[in-house]
Amino acid sequence: MTVEQMSSAQTLNFQAEVKQLLHLMIHSLYSNREIFLRELVSNASDACDKLRFEALENGGLFEDDAELKIRVAYDKAARTLTIADNGIGMNRDEVVTNLGTIAKSGTKEFFGKLTGDQKKDAHLIGQFGVGFYSAFIVADKVTVRTRRAGLTAAEGVKWECSMTGESAGEYTVEAIDKAGRGTEITLHLREDQDDLLASWKLRSIIQKYSDHILQPIVMKKEQWDEEKQAQVVSDEDETINKANALWARAKSDISDEEYTEFYKHVGHDYEEPLAWTHSKVEGRHEYTQLLYVPGHAPFDMWDRQARHGVKLYVRRVFIMDDAEKLMPLYLRFVRGIVDSSDLPLNVSREILQESKDIDTLRAGCTKKVLGLLEDLAENQKDKYATFWKEFGQVLKEGVGEDHSNKDKIAGLLRFASTLADTTEETVSLADYIGRMKEGQDKIYYVTADTFNAAKNSPHLEIFRKKGIEVLLLSNRVDEWVVGNLTEFDGKQLASVAKGGLDLGTLEDEAEKASIEKETGELKDLLDKMKGSLGDKVKDVRVTHRLTDSPACLVADEHDMGMNLARMMKAAGQNMPLSKPILEINPAHPVVLRLKYEDKHFDDWAAVLFDQSLLAEGGTLDDPASFVKRINQLMLVMNGN
Repeated sequence: MTVEQMSSAQTLNFQAEVKQLLHLMIHSLYSNREIFLRELVSNASDACDKLRFEALENGGLFEDDAELKIRVAYDKAARTLTIADNGIGMNRDEVVTNLGTIAKSGTKEFFGKLTGDQKKDAHLIGQFGVGFYSAFIVADKVTVRTRRAGLTAAEGVKWECSMTGESAGEYTVEAIDKAGRGTEITLHLREDQDDLLASWKLRSIIQKYSDHILQPIVMKKEQWDEEKQAQVVSDEDETINKANALWARAKSDISDEEYTEFYKHVGHDYEEPLAWTHSKVEGRHEYTQLLYVPGHAPFDMWDRQARHGVKLYVRRVFIMDDAEKLMPLYLRFVRGIVDSSDLPLNVSREILQESKDIDTLRAGCTKKVLGLLEDLAENQKDKYATFWKEFGQVLKEGVGEDHSNKDKIAGLLRFASTLADTTEETVSLADYIGRMKEGQDKIYYVTADTFNAAKNSPHLEIFRKKGIEVLLLSNRVDEWVVGNLTEFDGKQLASVAKGGLDLGTLEDEAEKASIEKETGELKDLLDKMKGSLGDKVKDVRVTHRLTDSPACLVADEHDMGMNLARMMKAAGQNMPLSKPILEINPAHPVVLRLKYEDKHFDDWAAVLFDQSLLAEGGTLDDPASFVKRINQLMLVMNGN
């Protein structure tokens, strides 16, 4: 951009999504208007934190003014309200980017999350980083004056937008002189917002929403003037908020309400947290941690690349917003702060990658969160059920990612099972073991693409008949879980769809003898079916796992499960081809018919294979041929 362009006023149009957002602010969120001040103060606090961090490497950015603060002022005559900070500030490009557009990554999700509930929608704006626009809830014109720390006074920028008249939906940007760094936002209030032009009102809003902000929020002190019989504004500043690190205070001095309000600030959330843990660790490493489990999942929880919110402080100095090394990925929903006494103030992301101190912090934070979840699971089952519904599938990732805590995580897992036959994941592995049949030595499970496919799997038939509980695993991450968790509390996890069926002492000697007898009697049939199916199968054998179905497919003991193989293929992974084993029910009429079938034997064998593949959740390579065979066999059975 040329010097002439920078110095002259430029009129620009808002991005379409911003116009939609402004319309929402103006027309839908009036009943929750107080949140505008919370959002603007929170943004000012972030700007101060960012300056403090950048100044660690460049002390000149403080410009001989290292006392960071946020100022709130009002002018009754002009009907304006101003929120100013001496934080990092913005240059012209940052102004256009931050105030004229919304990051594309968050736009769709933001509007998709809107519920129509004004209270919930009002609080969403902070979570999606669009809090600045809440100014238009109470103002019909907003003026921003800003200068980035380190730039000259002549490189200040003025941004202005009015939502009245023909210029609504446009904003102007121009260069100005601004002596002090930072950002000053002036709200030209709407006609019906006069109550905001009162010191007591502003103070009450600040103390309600922003009492925990680390920087002092100052206003001019007001005193009663006997002569004028009115409150008179003095030149003396007064700090409105507590302006201290909440986490540094003793737990006994902090109310639940304060913990909750701090969470809403640090987590950019509108709901109360589900639970939290606050502790100070002393010894070889000293640090304080205040960690929260949210009450609901963030919009981008399934984006494993998204950086999430555990803030790192060193001796109460903010260092970075999204210190991902402080928390393992499977706990990426956790919000809060960690304040270390050991790390250097100039710590960088690169240093964090290699720091053993960070490994200690990470292990300590992980242990605390898992301990908190164990407490919920043991003593607050309703809360844990809420947690599991929101975050259970993410927690499952930890079984394969965190070997040192695998047993703890396994104890926290919940699954659906044949006990209730519903999609609700309420069964723990400990619960399952407590209900095991006498003589049962394995934890049985079945995996499938969908819950109904798992629930109705033919592999379950003998288990249902004998009253043996089976875990029903239908989430994609479940394959990851059973691939990494081979046993729990000394009991092996066993798939009902892999290998030969061995129920141990749950199967009596008569059943075992019957299988051996029928295998001998049907040897010719088994060989003939195997020859007919060719390279589709590894083997054909008799089974007693079926009671109603004529046949089923199983994977060999050491082969990849068929559901996992399909998932890997869908993900573009070329896996080595492993053929399934076809198991037949010797008592089923269709199998008995095959003993005497000759003319249409190949068709019957192919149909049995294809049916078993469909029942197992697979897809047919040639659906048209399957339909044709079915039609032909129905005509034959009908005598035509």
